[in-house]
Amino acid sequence: MPQISQLAATYASQIFWLLVTFGLVFFVVGRGMLPKVQATIDRRDQGIAADLAAARAARDAADRAELDWQARDQANRERAQAVVAEARAKAARASEARLSEAGAAQAAQLAEREAGIRQAAAAAVAEIEVVAAEAAQAIVTRVSGAQVSAEEARSAVQRVMHG
Repeated sequence: MPQISQLAATYASQIFWLLVTFGLVFFVVGRGMLPKVQATIDRRDQGIAADLAAARAARDAADRAELDWQARDQANRERAQAVVAEARAKAARASEARLSEAGAAQAAQLAEREAGIRQAAAAAVAEIEVVAAEAAQAIVTRVSGAQVSAEEARSAVQRVMHG
């Protein structure tokens, strides 16, 4: 086979050109393209790191804002509860004052009406005494025929009624 006999003669030149080709590829790729690719990768890594740092900062700011909001919300709730408690207390005081005024007015009315009842009872007792004295005077006159004065009949009725 004639190709095999030519192999030894062309072997050295193929190795030479192979080394030259790999050397050129190494210098072109290794020295020219690889630094550009590495710079692009580094920029991308820096961009990602910056984005992550910005995201962390935004998350921290959002957490702080949420904590501030929760504190304000709690303070607003406490203020609202204090206002409600104050309004309840004020309403209770006003209601108590109205009730005491109504109780005092009712007590005054009751005292006034009791006085009126006592006066009416006293007037009724006085009238009963007068009627009883007249009746006693008439009964004594009819039964015994004796004349009794109105004053004597009244004092006798008063003794019997008041014990």
